[in-house]
Amino acid sequence: MPLVRIALRRGKPATHLAALRDGIYHAMRDTFDVPEHDRFIVVSQHDEDEFDADPGYLGIARSDDLVIVQITCASGRSTTQKQALYRRIADNLAAAPGLRPQDVFINLVETSRDNWSFGNGIAQYV
Repeated sequence: MPLVRIALRRGKPATHLAALRDGIYHAMRDTFDVPEHDRFIVVSQHDEDEFDADPGYLGIARSDDLVIVQITCASGRSTTQKQALYRRIADNLAAAPGLRPQDVFINLVETSRDNWSFGNGIAQYV
């Protein structure tokens, strides 16, 4: 049930965006017990003046290739699962489209299952 939002600077080709979506989806499938076809991903591209991130916060050297990944999901996963997800996303995005791990920023937003409707005006997980 995760909803993934990916934000990055404008200008990457369609193949780059597809690799981002695929890498994150496969990481969720591998580490987060996400079922097949549970794929809801939105990509937002921003002009330079609309995308502001500190290039050195916490001693991490970020470049203009920074990608911000926000995953809204049901609560209940362990810290171990979350750490595995972060690592797998960074590894997948390093393999394709070739991002440096320093340029992968991930944020999880956890919510209860009754906060989801996948269509038809029904809370499918209640």
